[in-house]
Amino acid sequence: MTQQSTAEHGTPAAAATPPAIPRIALVGVHGFGERHLANLTRLEAASALELVAVADPNPPEPGKLAGSVAVFPTLDALLADGPGADVVILATPIQTHAPLAIAALAAGVDVYVEKPPAASLARFQDMLAAAEASGGRVQVGFQSLGSTALPAIRELVAAGTIGDVLGLSATGQWLRTKGYFKRSRWAGKRNLGGVDVVDGVATNALAHAVATGLHLAGAHTLADVASVEADLYRAHHTESDDTSVLRVRTATGTTLLCALTLCAPTQLDPSVTIHGTRGEITLFYTRDEVLISTPDGEERQQHTRTDLLENLLAARATGVPLLSSLADTGAFTAVLEAIRTAPDPQAIPDAHLTWEGEGDDAHPVVHGIAGLIDRAAKSQATFAELGVPWARSLPPARTLKLSGHTVAGYQDGSRIRAVSSPRPYLHPVRTAAGTVVTDHQPLDHVWHLGAGVALQDVDGINFWGGRTYTRAAGQYVWRPDHGSITVTAAAQTDAADGKPGTLQETLSWQGPDGTPVLVEERTWSWSGVGPGVWQLGLDFALSPAGGHPVSLGSPGSNGRHEGGYGGFFWRFPACTDASVRTAASEGESAVHGSVAPWLAWSGSFTTDDGGAAAGATLVFLAETGSTDPWFVRVDGYPGVGQSLAWDTPVIATPGNPVRRRVTVLVADGILGTPDIEALIKQQRDLT
Repeated sequence: MTQQSTAEHGTPAAAATPPAIPRIALVGVHGFGERHLANLTRLEAASALELVAVADPNPPEPGKLAGSVAVFPTLDALLADGPGADVVILATPIQTHAPLAIAALAAGVDVYVEKPPAASLARFQDMLAAAEASGGRVQVGFQSLGSTALPAIRELVAAGTIGDVLGLSATGQWLRTKGYFKRSRWAGKRNLGGVDVVDGVATNALAHAVATGLHLAGAHTLADVASVEADLYRAHHTESDDTSVLRVRTATGTTLLCALTLCAPTQLDPSVTIHGTRGEITLFYTRDEVLISTPDGEERQQHTRTDLLENLLAARATGVPLLSSLADTGAFTAVLEAIRTAPDPQAIPDAHLTWEGEGDDAHPVVHGIAGLIDRAAKSQATFAELGVPWARSLPPARTLKLSGHTVAGYQDGSRIRAVSSPRPYLHPVRTAAGTVVTDHQPLDHVWHLGAGVALQDVDGINFWGGRTYTRAAGQYVWRPDHGSITVTAAAQTDAADGKPGTLQETLSWQGPDGTPVLVEERTWSWSGVGPGVWQLGLDFALSPAGGHPVSLGSPGSNGRHEGGYGGFFWRFPACTDASVRTAASEGESAVHGSVAPWLAWSGSFTTDDGGAAAGATLVFLAETGSTDPWFVRVDGYPGVGQSLAWDTPVIATPGNPVRRRVTVLVADGILGTPDIEALIKQQRDLT
């Protein structure tokens, strides 16, 4: 009988010849390259690879590497004369990533490149073309994408654990010193000698927050990104941004809001949160920890992470997918390109900063940055849109002026997220001396918008924003029921020659599908009353857009005790020593729900420039004969409204619109009851 090979009996003949150990070269041995050296040492000890060469113009110290490791000054020299590598790791300055990766790919070598993969969209596309031409693999060093938390989170979302997804946010609060930006020539640079660098908080230091957020938002390739808005600032004396907001809208309609800073008072773990109608899932990606928060309670999960170099080696050996392939960082590159092409970051004035530490250890802290980042993430708004004092000024759609001074800005609501029920409103409203007395998108209720008209239940549609109170649930719940209010016609006449200014509008109240539900005729009017006092009038009439009656309701009309807000509403900014009164009573509990000809609010408000607080008094005058109760909040948040449907819906019928009128006297200083009554008499005498 002829002896047969073991292969013929089902055992591979090649089994006696172990596969070749991958040969690795490292370009850049200092800085982050030292972490790669430590990882290579670990994997080499496990016989997973062999480090055969390094390249760096500043060679490693003697004894740092094994004697068998060849040392070269450049990648070109390594590729020309080196021992032959299967994989090249690039831990080099950002602007060198693309040319070095392209050179390695042309030599037939697979590449592991640190993030970001390239400093521009054009260079990224050059890398993609080079990889396709060579057939080489390119792994990008977004280590967080190797976390087993990511597929686990996707399964939780798919299972409906947090309900419908409302959006995502990525937040990071780190601090970096002056010395951090002296570590290399390219640190803190947008451009170096005509070459793009695009260093910055989102492209480098906290790039993992952006990349992880994009991954969870389902945005991987360039085609997955519909738009990117970049709102960039800097406190350090650098070119690059260190405090920024990025708003990414994906091709599927999901919004990711990234709010990031290197100017925090203390360094916190960065995170990515998926916001849902039933709760939230937060990934603290630096430690692979997941926090699940729902009405059922909180659950924490600890996950592991696959090393990206090991994943690349496995892809070479078995064909498993790369966890952070070059193509799948296209979405991140779209963000980088938006930052690269955006206006240079605006410097944050010294008045809004505190420098802590000395010398190279000094670092700036942006005043109130923690609250601003939370507010931006929750409202899906940029710092400029929030009206942060040091941010870029976004001009309002219109202005209301008296004697050449702007007393109110008119916002058309186009920058408001859908679940906050976008609508026109006045903000900022100022006293004659310039004290701002409205707020919009505050952290406690980001759907509160200055002064205007809003209702939470219009035939089941939420035109207020946020969660909806339903009788069936007996509580507030998120529902896909948010409407929007848009202007269809407007005419403005400025105040002049003793005549009031007016803004007359026709507004369309549209449901979530864009179907008109109500037509509103609204008139704002404004005029002077006396030194330091002016008045604002609001008249509005709500009519059905079709031929059927429309019910106008509130949480109160749906069963929430004393929750009858809706109609006219005024949201105040933070206010100290707040006092609220009518002619008959004083204090929130006494005034809330009462019917009175006038209601006054006094307190101290922070001025526009962040200086000392200034006192102001606002007097809200009901229309003669009005029976609408006043809605008042002082302790929970500062706000006043006149309830249109306190505990019973009001019906608008065709030909019989629901009409309301309210007048607000805006005065500098803290006024007592006698002063208020005298002011009301003066206003009535003028009209």
